[in-house]
This record gives sequence, C-alpha cells and structure tokens, in this order.
Amino acid sequence: MILLSIETSCDETAISIIKAEGDFPNATYTILGNALFSQIDAHKEFGGVFPAIAKREHIATILPMLEKALLESGLSPAPAQSLFPDAESEIHTLLYREEDLAPKVLAFNQTWGNPGIDAIAVTSGPGLEPALWVGINFAKAIASLWQVPVVPVDHMEGHILASVFKDNTIAAIQFPALALLVSGGHTELILMEKWGHYTKVGQTRDDAVGEAFDKVARLIGLPYPGGPEIGRLAAQARAEELPPYTKLPQPMLHSGDLDFSFSGLKTAVRYAVEGKTLTDGEKMALARDFEDAAVGVLVTKSMSAIKKYDALSFILGGGVSANHFLRAAVATFYAPETLHSVEVYLPDTSLSTDNSIMIGLAGHARIAESLSPEVFTATIKADGNRSLDVEAD
Repeated sequence: MILLSIETSCDETAISIIKAEGDFPNATYTILGNALFSQIDAHKEFGGVFPAIAKREHIATILPMLEKALLESGLSPAPAQSLFPDAESEIHTLLYREEDLAPKVLAFNQTWGNPGIDAIAVTSGPGLEPALWVGINFAKAIASLWQVPVVPVDHMEGHILASVFKDNTIAAIQFPALALLVSGGHTELILMEKWGHYTKVGQTRDDAVGEAFDKVARLIGLPYPGGPEIGRLAAQARAEELPPYTKLPQPMLHSGDLDFSFSGLKTAVRYAVEGKTLTDGEKMALARDFEDAAVGVLVTKSMSAIKKYDALSFILGGGVSANHFLRAAVATFYAPETLHSVEVYLPDTSLSTDNSIMIGLAGHARIAESLSPEVFTATIKADGNRSLDVEAD
C-alpha cells in the first residue's frame, strides 16, 4: 500500500509518500518522498503563530509540497483519466475556502493523474482549525479526482507513533505504556492499554509547556520560536556553571494528581525580569532556571504515572521532545535504580516537531477500520480541540 499523508495543523506544511508492506503494527515502511515547508519566518514578527497567516501559507505551499514529494518518490506520472461528470464543479466546491487552489489542483491532475496512491491520510485535529481545513479540503479534492479514500488522523496519535518508529518499523512496545506528549498546545499523560485505546490520565490546566517556553523566551528577549533558544542558553549556563538567577516555583509538583500547570512559572519569570535589562549571563542563568523547573515537573509527574499504572513502556512525543535536557532526563527512566524495568522511547529529533511521516504512520494504523469508499465524503471535519482519549475511533 502506498499512502499520501498531509499535515497542516499549525505552521508546517508537510506531505509524505510512504510505502507500507504488511499490517500495522508489524508493517515495514519505506519513506518514498518527504517534503516540508516551515512558516517560522512568516510568524516571527508576531512572536507566535498567527492563524490567518498560517492558512495563507498552507494554501500557497501545499501543492508545491505534493509535487516535491512525488518527484522525490520516483513514482511515475499516470495519464490523467477522464474527469467524471461535474468533477470541476466538485473540486471548486471542495476548495471554495482556499482561494485560487482549485484550478491549480485541476491543472496538476492533468500532469500527474494518480501515480499509484492507494489512500490519503490527513490530520483532522487537534490544531488551528483554519490550517486544518486547508489540509482536509485539499485531501478531499485529490481523493475525489483519484477516487481513493481519505483517513482522518489524530495529530497526537501521530506523535506517539513517530516516537516508536525505529528502523522502518513500529517498535514492539510492551503494554501498559505511558506517553508524555509535550508541545506548544499540549501537555498530557496518556495511558495506553493497547494500540488505539488511550486514556488521558493527566493534562495541563492552563499553559502547555511549549507555550510556556515561548512566552518565557519573549520575556527574556529571545526570538521566536523560543523553545530552542531557551534550551541553547540553558546548556551554556550549565557548561559555565553559572549561579542561579532566581528561585522559580514548580507548580503542582506535589498536587497529588498527574495534572500540570505552567502559567505560575511563567508569571514568576515575568516578575523576576520586570523593569530590568538582563545581561547575557543573566539570560543564560534564567533560561537554565526555567528549564530546570519545567523539566523537573514533567519528569516527576511522569515517574509518578509510571509507578501508578505499572507501565512497562514510556514514550516521549511532541515538539518539546526535541529539548535535549528533557530527553536526557527521561532517558534515566530506563535505569533500574530509577524505576522498575521500563523501556523508554524517544523520537528521532527529525520527527519530534510536526511532520507528515507521523501522519502516514497513524493513517496506516487506522486503515483496517477506516478504509472504505465512504471515508472521503464530507464527514471528515476539522476539530481544533480533538482529544486523544479512551478510544481513538
């Protein structure tokens, strides 16, 4: 099976073409083509992702990313089949929100046709709804022309699968498993009894940890995206053994549950810098102090969850999983002196942030129960607040 996967949940436009041989979770995957356009430069002046700009950039880049992935894949263009009656009208209807994209898609189809794609996987949530709709409507349009099904994918399930994707296969993880998903919009602990069945056992009550990283970076005067900048300065502070800039709180560290809160930590940083001009050394020390506090909470809560549910596997996923200090701290879970025997899974750093490979993996995981001619109808909708909980149907 050859899958086309599409990711447009936030500020990356990503498209991959993946060949899957076998059934999930025992399949072997070959990445035939992989294209990604990052919108970071478009959002820098706003200090964060601006939804209207994200939508505009997705519309402008989604078709070029498809063409790039196809060229990289080595798949041969197929002669375009005769369009079914009212096809042009249907494509214009599907893409009426995406200005000028419909005629470009129709022209593209005349060049490529269907080069051998069996199904399309697309992120349907969570994320920014204007951005999600671009990917969904584009997937529906291509699927309509090529007469292939579309499988809606939960973005967070994609992050879980990206973390256990090793050597072109899905790792044979032991259950129960616990996943810590950390990104700009999410901080949550997910208990997995088996593939496809998820229970949220902890979540942030306010800011996600990635959001806190970005907000603190702005307070310190660092550019967007703030997470990598905080990590870079914190590493320098540790290397130079700088003294603490200030003592920061670790909210809800001893709350007795598995929930998180990062707004108080962010506020404490704001009070610490208010009315001050920080030296480079002070910025490094404060970045380190913040990272210590945030990662300390994540690690402590995760360890508590592992013990509570007797988890045999621990999975770290999401954009913040690229943070080197967090990765190093989580890696200690594997040590017998830290916890009972638990296998730790970290994503390759190239798959930590949003990408379409993870969407293809999640799409393939959903194929058996989702693949049918009806799937690419109008029933697929964007859900910005979609939750990976209990059973992902």
